[in-house]
Parts: sequence; C-alpha cells; structure tokens
Amino acid sequence: MRARKLDTNKMDRFFQILAVILIGVAAFFLWNGNADAAFASAVFGAVSYFLSIRFQVKARLKLQAEQNENRAHLNADETN
Repeated sequence: MRARKLDTNKMDRFFQILAVILIGVAAFFLWNGNADAAFASAVFGAVSYFLSIRFQVKARLKLQAEQNENRAHLNADETN
C-alpha cells in the first residue's frame, strides 16, 4: 500500500511540475507573439494541473474508503 501511495504522489507532483513548465512555455510563446502556440501550451498546462488534482482526489477517496472499512471492522468486532 505504501508503494502505491508514493506512486500517486509522484504522479501528482509530475503533473504539477509539467503544468508549471507548460504555462511558462505559453508565456514565452505569448511574449514572442505566437498566440496559437501560447494557447495550445496553456491548454496543456491547464489539463496537467487538473490531472494533478484528479490524482489528489483519487488518493483521498481511497484513503477515506480504507478508513471507513477499518471502522466497519472495528464496529463489527465490538459487537461480537
């Protein structure tokens, strides 16, 4: 389980870094007057950012499900 959590954190961090790089590239293209490339880079940067959010939410939901499962087992053990 710990290895999976680290993989999720790596993917999350990867997409955050990629988003920052792509927004920087978009700013560069915009500064050079290439609006089409700036738009494309900005869109890919936004997609990368939202993918990082997706991985964060997915990890939180999985952790919450595991906690609920553990609580259910504890409650079942207390009633027996």
